[in-house]
Amino acid sequence: MIALCLLVASLTAHGHEVSQQDIELISENSGRQVALFVWLGAKHMVTGYDHQLFLVGVIFLLRRVRDIALYVSLFAMGHSLTLITGVLVGLDVNPYLVDAIIGLSVAYKGFDNLGGFQRLFGGSPDDKLAVFSFGLFHGLGLATKLQELGLEGEGLLGNLIAFNGGVELGQFAALLGILMFSRLIRWKDSTSKIRDGVNVGLIVAGFVLMTHQVALFWRAG
Repeated sequence: MIALCLLVASLTAHGHEVSQQDIELISENSGRQVALFVWLGAKHMVTGYDHQLFLVGVIFLLRRVRDIALYVSLFAMGHSLTLITGVLVGLDVNPYLVDAIIGLSVAYKGFDNLGGFQRLFGGSPDDKLAVFSFGLFHGLGLATKLQELGLEGEGLLGNLIAFNGGVELGQFAALLGILMFSRLIRWKDSTSKIRDGVNVGLIVAGFVLMTHQVALFWRAG
């Protein structure tokens, strides 16, 4: 059941794409618009199921608040770096391939949480480096969405910083929701069947996201 819920969430991941309404809103408000971009950033993160699924995988095995804060900060550093610089330098990347890698990041965390790398290779990749590295790709994904808005001119840097601030607020809200849900079902202390089900769900959802984006890439080509 949990796996099915995660799969359904992955199928609705298009909900955080840039809407025509957002594009029109940006075009009607030129210059620095801090409040508007904070709202857009928070909206994107809260409705971004791929980002939230990755966060679930990242904090799944963490018990201490200090560890959760460390890993979430590494993720935030990664996506902040590529979000801002990607737009400023006009980095030309294919959004479908970037989103496919984001889907892969979800599957990666589920597989790692199940001890897959440990069983196959006798050890796991550096978890902190992996979270930071995937954060870079999540930031690139956010940058491609902003580039669709055609941002330029006066106030660009300020708007980017405001959007990133909104993303952080949305991430904090999503994290609180995830932590409340985890306490509700007590998955860290529950049976291995429930824990395995959650992570199998992450793997399935991640691969669905990835294959969907790859299919869109080939169709667009």
